[in-house]
Amino acid sequence: MFAAFEAGDIDGVVATVSDDTLWIYHGTQVIPPNEFRNKERVRKFFTSILWGTDVLKFEREQYIEQDNVVVVLGNEHQRVKKSGKELKQKWVQIYTVENELITHMEEFATSEVVKP
Repeated sequence: MFAAFEAGDIDGVVATVSDDTLWIYHGTQVIPPNEFRNKERVRKFFTSILWGTDVLKFEREQYIEQDNVVVVLGNEHQRVKKSGKELKQKWVQIYTVENELITHMEEFATSEVVKP
């Protein structure tokens, strides 16, 4: 999923999620919370990211795996195309995987506006 995201391959990302997947984004100081239920809503989520921002840096710092749960710690730096505003985020993403597909994702993040 991460390799597809970094390549801008939305179909590749969507291929990694179950039909009834649920993604919960708790929001940050800058970005509001949201939920994405099912494959097509996840597609819209990634489309809005890739069309609306330039991802300047996207790093996964650590993976923690237990049974069918994967916790990923990371950070990113992005520029909003419309405003030119740059954001840096640190995040924790928790994935539940069943039958090799992501059935649930929950993200907790913090963000700051960076002056270009």
